[in-house]
Amino acid sequence: MKLLENLNQEQKVAVQYNEGPHMIVAGAGSGKTRVLTYKIAYVLAEKKYEPEQILALTFTNKAANEMKERIAQLVGKKAEKIWMGTFHSIFARILRAESEKLGYRPNFSIYDREDSISLVNNILNSFEMEIDGMSPNAIHHKISQLKNRMILEEDFAEIAKGAVEKKIAEIYLEYQKRLKANNSMDFDDLLLKPLELFNKHHKVLQHYRARFKYILVDEFQDTNRAQYEMLKMLYNRFVKICVVGDDAQSIYGWRGAELENMLNFEKDFPKVKIFKLQQNYRSTQMILKASHSVIKNNVKQIPKELWTNNKEGEKITLVRCSDEKDEAFQIAKLVKKEITANKWKLSDVAILYRINIQSRAHEEALIREKLPYKVVGGLEFYRRKEIKDIIGYLRVFANQEDEESLLRIMNFPQRGIGNTSISKMIAFSRRLNISLFTTMSRIFEVIEVKERIQKNVKQFKLLLDKYIALKDKLSLSELTSALVDELGILKMYKEENTPESKMRYANVQELLRAIQEYNEQNKKATIDDYLAEVSLISGIDQLKENDNAVRLMTVHSAKGLEFPVVFLTGCEEDIFPLNPKFDEDSRLEEERRLFYVALTRAKEKVYISYARSRYRFGEVAYQARSRFIDEIDPETTQELFREGARRSRRRRKSYYDELYQGGFEDGGYDEHQRSLRVGSRVVHEKFGQGKILAIDGQGEDQKVTVAFEQYGTKLLIARLANLRII
Repeated sequence: MKLLENLNQEQKVAVQYNEGPHMIVAGAGSGKTRVLTYKIAYVLAEKKYEPEQILALTFTNKAANEMKERIAQLVGKKAEKIWMGTFHSIFARILRAESEKLGYRPNFSIYDREDSISLVNNILNSFEMEIDGMSPNAIHHKISQLKNRMILEEDFAEIAKGAVEKKIAEIYLEYQKRLKANNSMDFDDLLLKPLELFNKHHKVLQHYRARFKYILVDEFQDTNRAQYEMLKMLYNRFVKICVVGDDAQSIYGWRGAELENMLNFEKDFPKVKIFKLQQNYRSTQMILKASHSVIKNNVKQIPKELWTNNKEGEKITLVRCSDEKDEAFQIAKLVKKEITANKWKLSDVAILYRINIQSRAHEEALIREKLPYKVVGGLEFYRRKEIKDIIGYLRVFANQEDEESLLRIMNFPQRGIGNTSISKMIAFSRRLNISLFTTMSRIFEVIEVKERIQKNVKQFKLLLDKYIALKDKLSLSELTSALVDELGILKMYKEENTPESKMRYANVQELLRAIQEYNEQNKKATIDDYLAEVSLISGIDQLKENDNAVRLMTVHSAKGLEFPVVFLTGCEEDIFPLNPKFDEDSRLEEERRLFYVALTRAKEKVYISYARSRYRFGEVAYQARSRFIDEIDPETTQELFREGARRSRRRRKSYYDELYQGGFEDGGYDEHQRSLRVGSRVVHEKFGQGKILAIDGQGEDQKVTVAFEQYGTKLLIARLANLRII
């Protein structure tokens, strides 16, 4: 068959199978995307399914768009009608159509992680509650974990044990209550609410079962419990289902993904057929041999061994360094050497690390060596303050009940409505059970607010009303441009004339350009359509392939990508694997899978670096190299010993300190420093509670000796340790 002539025999058999449920176990670099693309094209062209009957679920918009383009090349325009997208975007689409059955309006807002954390923080403030040093971020993470395990707020309230869990249960209940009042859902709700919809409204479930005749799932190993339950609900004997994934690349357990979904697929679906794709087209024989020698140590896996017809290739180079600065310096030099010797483009090189904060030293070294770089998955464009501020206005225009967005823009730009007045307005709205937006219309009834501020609120409300009335009369591009102009945002950033304000100015200009481009490509799209799309954009979706710059990213961000040359950095115990004190084997196995993913991103060459010491938590930590390095077949590695290229460890802040010091406003540190006393009880981000035994020096050189309850006595640099006095 001509359509399948570019596939190997394994791929061809998997594509043509069309009997019952089937799972394609696709090893790294084995052509997974190609098989899924051809599978959909084959189903359309040869099995005569209509595109509207196909539901294809991915984990990134980028993957969905690329596949849709490839399918269109094979079968034409009918590919445009396929229901293809991420789990979140597809089920958000279903929820908008059916939202009123759950008590929401179709224009509901979708809260990203920052919005959700802000909501948790506002709840903590209104309850005047603290939870044993847990940050709003940590509390939200706990709520998200509960949702991923499908434990709803009422259920958790019943099973919560101990003071901490009971407080979290109280926050969780209020969190869901406020989301509903704000006509909003968070990311986890986009998976839980469809389950609620289908459970409560069987006719709706029957409608979508009848619509989707063929379900295909990409990256099946990354599905969580809710996603798996959704697939089981949509499946019946009249529906075909094909899942594609690689158990060896299951790396998202920390956000709810369950490898068991892949391991249990045979048990949960009748008469499952398993196909294995084991020919690797990406990497050299040497890289595959090294990768297999590591991953074979995992117990939970589907047995397979990748092979390739590619060349044998170079051995993996191990680079031993003295510290993180030396590591970054050596890698920058090696990048130069690689691109010079092998004529690679800068974008052919990736520097991977376990956690984002490791990027700082590498950025500094690349700048020093005049090597352009691109940080992928750092602060994403649509998460930047100036962008979220403008998007906040658009969200309020679309959904006036969105209290978090309204609070965000209340004083952007500054209009003299202070926090005290806002708190009084919120109290008024809670007392009368009305929205904050409605309260603004009744501001003169809030007698505790000064007349001058009441006038400011009224002017702000008139501004919002004006654009709410215009949103259906102007294009989105015209609406946003008029808003930015009236608010004087570009003028404000231009007049500030600082490096930061110049960057903000450029970002706002880029947003206006992006909205204009969106308008041109989606002429009938509404403000709701745009906001739905923006809320689901991830960092990897914004990666531009034609940027000729070295890629810097976490290993998680590198999933699904490939590069001729890969530098895998920071391969030490307590970094990669992230924590050697594993309380369960599954966590260590996931770290090993992550290491495997890192190795298999490389096509030609891998460097693995590790340091003898790192500056962490305000002190020098001496490191042991990663156990994963020792699991690599020694026949596939070679040592490069260049330690000492940068031995200097003068007093300085390292990139790790950014994570743990928390930051102080101007003058704030001195005040904090003076409050430290011998005998004080303190809390440290990592080490927990302890008691100050001694204080030496002052100013930036001040050191404190603390006896921690669980970690013993530590000598810390005060300005970096971010000790919180109890």
